Amino acid sequence: MADHYYASQPTAAHDRKTWDTVLRGQSYRFVSDAGVFSKGGVDFGSRTLIEAMDIPHDAEVLDVGCGYGPIGLAAARLAAKGHVTMIDVNSRAVELAKENAAANGVNNITVLESDLFSALDDRKFDVVLTNPPIRAGKATVHAIFEGAYERLRSGGSLWVVIQKKQGAPSAKEKLESLFSRVEEVTKDKGYRIYRAVKE
Repeated sequence: MADHYYASQPTAAHDRKTWDTVLRGQSYRFVSDAGVFSKGGVDFGSRTLIEAMDIPHDAEVLDVGCGYGPIGLAAARLAAKGHVTMIDVNSRAVELAKENAAANGVNNITVLESDLFSALDDRKFDVVLTNPPIRAGKATVHAIFEGAYERLRSGGSLWVVIQKKQGAPSAKEKLESLFSRVEEVTKDKGYRIYRAVKE
């Protein structure tokens, strides 16, 4: 059976790739590998989220399912006086995210291997970001939303990217059951960006 990118210990043979890209007007060089999500380049959904997300310069940010790091690293540069915690169940993705942070000179981050929120202490965050692992199933995606709500400070926001055909309507419904305010910030090529605010 082929690895899923949400497996904790990918067994796929290594196939490292390096490429340069620009996110929010900033240049990055990323290394990826087999067994991680979107190994060939930053996927369209993540790019759409990165372009839309509003990150205060001193924010405490959590990136759930960080992969090799594009969303979290972009957030860390926006939150230059804040800090970004990046979590992923995939050990290979975690090592790549650490490597990419160092290679791009992004120091205000912590990268943790974590099954959902298990590795986190009781810290609260101002912003939670996620491009959720749709293929892991609706229960996992909804658990991310629930955990994000619990870990957000009052006034904090969860930013989510999700494709319409992969469950955006039910995701929005779930968000609305948790958060007092949910808005569709933008949409592009079937992708929806939702911002859910905790009062």
